[in-house]
Amino acid sequence: MEQMTTSELAAQGSVRPLIDVREADEFASGHVPWAVNVPMSELVARVHEIPDVPVNIICQSGGRSARAAEYLEQQHGRQATNVTGGTGQWIAEGRETAQ
Repeated sequence: MEQMTTSELAAQGSVRPLIDVREADEFASGHVPWAVNVPMSELVARVHEIPDVPVNIICQSGGRSARAAEYLEQQHGRQATNVTGGTGQWIAEGRETAQ
């Protein structure tokens, strides 16, 4: 599984779909502006909603997103990159968020 930092995500921008696997209430409290919410708890049931192209996966700190990226790669043959540091790091860096 590939990894990227939040700085690399910011530089890349919305070129790739960004899937936020935090729960809906976490997502609503602030997220990367172009992120789409598919909570980890719903990932298996909603995997068909994730585009069949390389995607970036983010959570709060990088743990859930790493598991989600691994699942997408191993179970569905998808290319998924984990954003290390997650939304928490994104916010700590003073980057723009949406609510």
